[in-house]
Amino acid sequence: MPPASRGTRPLSRGTRERGASPRPRPPPITQTTRTEPPMSEQQSGQQIERIRLGAEGPLVGVQGLGCMGMSEFYGATDDTAARETLAAALDAGVTLFDTADIYGRGANEEFLAPFLADHRDEVVIATKFGVERTDDPAYRGVRNDPGYVREAVERSLRRLGIEVIDLYYMHRRDPAVPLAESVGAMAELVERGLVRHLGLSEVTGAELREAHAVHPIAALQSEWSLFSRDVERTAVPAAAELGIAMVPYSPLGRGFLTGAFSGPGATLSAGDYRSHLPRFTGGNARANAELLAPVRRIAEAHGATTGQVALAWVQQRSEAHGLPVVPIPGTRKASRLRENTAATRLRLTAADLAALEPIAGRVAGDRYPDMTFTSAARE
Repeated sequence: MPPASRGTRPLSRGTRERGASPRPRPPPITQTTRTEPPMSEQQSGQQIERIRLGAEGPLVGVQGLGCMGMSEFYGATDDTAARETLAAALDAGVTLFDTADIYGRGANEEFLAPFLADHRDEVVIATKFGVERTDDPAYRGVRNDPGYVREAVERSLRRLGIEVIDLYYMHRRDPAVPLAESVGAMAELVERGLVRHLGLSEVTGAELREAHAVHPIAALQSEWSLFSRDVERTAVPAAAELGIAMVPYSPLGRGFLTGAFSGPGATLSAGDYRSHLPRFTGGNARANAELLAPVRRIAEAHGATTGQVALAWVQQRSEAHGLPVVPIPGTRKASRLRENTAATRLRLTAADLAALEPIAGRVAGDRYPDMTFTSAARE
C-alpha cells in the first residue's frame, strides 16, 4: 500500500487441487531441465493449481492478482489493458482478486464491478477496510471502530455490485480500538451474510492469535519477498500454527525484483508512488540493484526471469514454514500476468535457495517512509 506522511501511522499445508480445466503439467524446472523456449509465460488455457485458503477458507488458485495498480499509484492507467489482464488471469486459473476501498478512493472496486458481474461464480473477491483517505494525498488515517466497519462493508458492497464479499480484510490495525472489538464487528458481518471469510493485514503474531480467538481468520496479508522478511519473525509462525493462509503482497518487491529498475537510466514514470519509497531512491536504489546479481544467475540457469525466481522463492519459503501461501503480484499487463503464473511451475534447488538467503539482510532502506504503518513497528 502506498506510503503516508501521517496517519496511525497449517492447516499443516493446504490441500492442493487442479484447476477446472487441467492440462498436463511439465516437469519441475531445475538446472538440468530446461524449457525451450524459456518459461516466459503461462500458455493459454494452462491452469495453475489450487489451494485451500486457510483451514475453512475458499479454494483458490495458488497465485492471485493484486488489482491496486489498475486504478492508480503507478502512473497513467489503461482500463482496456487492465480488462485484458483480468481475462488472462481467469484463463490461467487465477481466482483470487484483491482490492481495497482506498484504492482510487473506491474507484478500483467500481472498476472491478462489471468483471464480477460477468464472472461472479468463478471469482473469489477480497477487499479491505480500515484506512482512510482525504483530499490531502499524503494523509492516511486508520479506523477500526465497529460503526466504521459496518459502514465500510456497505460501501464496498455497493461499489463492487455484489451481495457478499468472499474475503474481508482489516487493512491496518487501529491502536485506538481494542482488536477484539474490531474483529467482533467483522464477525457480525459474517453472521449477517455480508462476508464469507475474514482476514487481517500487517498484524503481528500476537495480534493474529488474539483475533483468531474471537473469530476464525482465513488469511493474513502482509508484505513478504526476497527483500522483505520481517514477517517471518512472529506472523508467519503464528499463521502456520493456526492454519491461516499467507497472502503476500508485493512479492516482487514492488517490481524491483523484476530487474526493471536496476539498469542504466532506469526511471519511474510521473505519478509513480514508488519514487517516495526509501528502497527506490538514491544510493539505496543503486545498492539494491546490486543484490539482484544472484537472482539473475539463477534465472538464467532455469530459463526463467528474475521475477519468476522471486515468486518461486516465496512459494518455497512458505513450504519451509509449513503453511499455505497465495502471493498476489499486481500487474496491469496480460503478458506480465502470464509470466507471473508460469512461476508456479518453477522449483528452485537447495543451492539456489542458499544463494538467495543473504539478500534480505542486505537490503538498503525501509519498506515505507513511515514504518509505524506496518506490523514490524509493533514487534
